[in-house]
Amino acid sequence: MTPRVVVAAAIIDGGRVLAARRAYPPELAGGWEFPGGKVEPGEDERCALRRECREELGIEVAVGEPLGEADLDRPGWVLRAWLATVDAGTPVAAAHDALRWLGPAELDDVAWLAPDRPIVDSLRQYLNAR
Repeated sequence: MTPRVVVAAAIIDGGRVLAARRAYPPELAGGWEFPGGKVEPGEDERCALRRECREELGIEVAVGEPLGEADLDRPGWVLRAWLATVDAGTPVAAAHDALRWLGPAELDDVAWLAPDRPIVDSLRQYLNAR
């Protein structure tokens, strides 16, 4: 069975990454994540990520290389993270209640949601190698 995919953008700018704090649902509120969302049927993952960044952040992104993958707490669902950069606009918290740019030394300053934690580890390696 092909997994259902949720995509996430590790948006990099000046050696920092954008983190977004969930406002809902109640069980996830206050947790930090990489912005993104569900890939719709027939939609390419990169296209889904660009759409989600427009909807959630009001920005256009250039999607780069895959960063990592993690299982979600829903059977048959997977989170796939991609590196990205802002092509146009300034991120605004439309679907979240806060945004933060984090440098490599600040990655542990926020309470990441469980599915995003393995992605944070991959991101740390990527940022430290630059």
